[in-house]
Amino acid sequence: MPTWFVSRHPGAIAWAERQGIAVDRQVSHLDPQQVAAGDTVIGTLPINLAAEVCARGAGYYHLALRLTPELRGAELSADQLDQLGARLEPYLVQRGERSG
Repeated sequence: MPTWFVSRHPGAIAWAERQGIAVDRQVSHLDPQQVAAGDTVIGTLPINLAAEVCARGAGYYHLALRLTPELRGAELSADQLDQLGARLEPYLVQRGERSG
């Protein structure tokens, strides 16, 4: 059951390495069809992809941080991610029914 790390950002990849996160497959783009039940997916996926990952029986861990407005869109280093309190948070995401 592999662990996927989904990021195209060198700082995020370096941050994960620094944390000692064992990654089997590092990809810049995830095709959820490749994910199987029991896999672990780490990244900052759009909500619809996170829901698809969870629907396939994989675990999803979101790379969360408190980003300041000035840093939005900036390429962040591993040090900056540490300073911003980067952490992995588990989520169970599912597509819901529209009400109303």
